[in-house]
Amino acid sequence: MDEDRPARRRRAASVPRVGAALYRTRITHLRRTPVHHYFEQRSYSWFVDLDALPRVPGWLRPFARFEARDHLWDAPVDTLRGRIDAFLAGKGIDLHGGRVTALLQPRVLGHVFNPLTLYWCHDATGVLRWVVAEVQNTHGERHAYLMPPTSADRPAVVDKKLYMSPFTGVDGCYLVRAPEPEEQLDVTISLLRDDQPAFVATWRGARRPAGARQIMAMQVLSPVAPLMSMLSMRVQGALLRLRRVPTIPHPNARPARDRRKIPSTPLMRCPQ
Repeated sequence: MDEDRPARRRRAASVPRVGAALYRTRITHLRRTPVHHYFEQRSYSWFVDLDALPRVPGWLRPFARFEARDHLWDAPVDTLRGRIDAFLAGKGIDLHGGRVTALLQPRVLGHVFNPLTLYWCHDATGVLRWVVAEVQNTHGERHAYLMPPTSADRPAVVDKKLYMSPFTGVDGCYLVRAPEPEEQLDVTISLLRDDQPAFVATWRGARRPAGARQIMAMQVLSPVAPLMSMLSMRVQGALLRLRRVPTIPHPNARPARDRRKIPSTPLMRCPQ
């Protein structure tokens, strides 16, 4: 209601903000079926408060641009914070001005690619209530999974909804462990089929200050990180094709006659 807006603004203003940080990350991918395939990649990610996005010096902005259009969907208030609020509102959730933090990769020299963005959504008292995992594929499609808070011993389970790879299709479900990072980042996502992990990805790193020196260091250690991430995925896809791993065409694509396909199977329900 309109008369509640001033109170919400006061609550939002009283919520302590989180300073931005960088995580120098090690990302691993382990595919267990139908072949064993492992690779890892070094990169970095930003941890930010959506109500206090970093203001980098002008000469560094080409290396760290945070733009709403790169995440989720259009919203009446078309900012990153406005977009996550609109998504939550569609699920009947109102944080009443509570803090939202995110782990993501910004635009670098005009390039952007976030296979996974995580949002930690707190209520007005600072209690973590929800985690949102936004995934994007190389076709430019995206989906957001709403989960309760997770930890190493309390993962969340969600049905897979988005086609992410021609080698996995959309069956199965994800087991997600994504605690809000502090000094260490430690995220694990497993794709389950028949209650067994068919694919496991980890995202780990140590927290560093988001100063100009660190930002420039990351450009040397992981130049044009979003572009390198996409190229890495394409290279690994080519290697899997060379190993003759069967593929599943995109649901909206017309299958080629000579494409080796995995027989279609009914979607499985995730364990509750």
